[in-house]
Amino acid sequence: MDLEYTPEQQSFRAEARAFLEAHVPKNLPPLDTPEGFPLHVEWEQLLFDNRWAVVDWPEKYGGRDCSLLEWLIFEEEYYRAGGPQRATQNGIFLLGPTLLKFGSEEQKDRILTKMARAEELWCQGWSEPGAGSDLAALTSRADKVDGGFKLYGAKTWSTRGTFSHKTFGLFRTDPESERHRGLTYFLVDLQAEGIGVRPINKLDGDEGFAEVYLDGVFVPDRDVLGEVGKGWNVAMATTGPERGLTLRSPGRFLAMADRLVALAKDRPDACDDRIRDRVADHWMKAEAFRQLGLWTDRRIAAGEDVGAESSVMKLHWSHLDIDLHETALEILGPDAESEMKNGAWMKSYLFGLANPIWGGTSEIQRNIVAERILGLPRK
Repeated sequence: MDLEYTPEQQSFRAEARAFLEAHVPKNLPPLDTPEGFPLHVEWEQLLFDNRWAVVDWPEKYGGRDCSLLEWLIFEEEYYRAGGPQRATQNGIFLLGPTLLKFGSEEQKDRILTKMARAEELWCQGWSEPGAGSDLAALTSRADKVDGGFKLYGAKTWSTRGTFSHKTFGLFRTDPESERHRGLTYFLVDLQAEGIGVRPINKLDGDEGFAEVYLDGVFVPDRDVLGEVGKGWNVAMATTGPERGLTLRSPGRFLAMADRLVALAKDRPDACDDRIRDRVADHWMKAEAFRQLGLWTDRRIAAGEDVGAESSVMKLHWSHLDIDLHETALEILGPDAESEMKNGAWMKSYLFGLANPIWGGTSEIQRNIVAERILGLPRK
């Protein structure tokens, strides 16, 4: 695999680095708080105004028509500069690519630019109180009525649901269907009549999640994404990016590994040979994820379908994130308790504990790898 960057890609990196070093905000309040969220949205709007919000999207929606490789370069520079967590991530990294693939031209024109500009913020409506990680076991339903559907049920663990304007998710439109069949993908306005949103506080106390209740919520036909009854195929296009590169890009872990190395150098008395070996191991695994991202880019550029291999990426970064944080906390020792503010090690560790659960548990990912990649039989 050729790992050399072209002069054009190097120029793109230099332009991104210059902008980010000059404009990345410092010491923002945490994203999932009433005081922090609006400030993060302002940052998203500045990114959009300078065409950095969605670099790999078409220009007509605010992007730069960049390749996946250029997006990976941008992500490396974004986290290298200390860029904050993206308030728009569920829209631009999950729903956006799905709309580009399955959406009608009317839906793309109506939704994508507002999404990229952070004018309309989206959360996901996948998990349900009784279904856990088994998405196909959902029971929320959509009944056909004149001009659209009425939605009933509940969704939970909707990231940033407290602060979002809209949600996307699956509902069962065929009451006789089971599992993956008879599901339809809907785009839902959280201000619609019949919607209820209840915040769920995270371990650190921030309002990072919400439960969404739907009691006869009307959704017009124009807000069905893809074909009625074929929502599972659409949803898999959404969960692929979630499990793979987009929500947790290699650049994020490269920057985190560099922070860990700097922490170890700053506190040599707290680092014996065992800890130093762990720091080196984590740095190599972050670099391995970068190489995996580059390999994935080459395969996609050649027209290959990554498919189930996104589960390998999900397993890798889910546990690498926890390992990086646990080593940092061991180096910090008692000082870790004072590191709760502004997204420092302890605060981000508390969220990272959920990585092996959200986006499909590690157990589910291992089953996918075993069955679909290794060809092992089911029990």
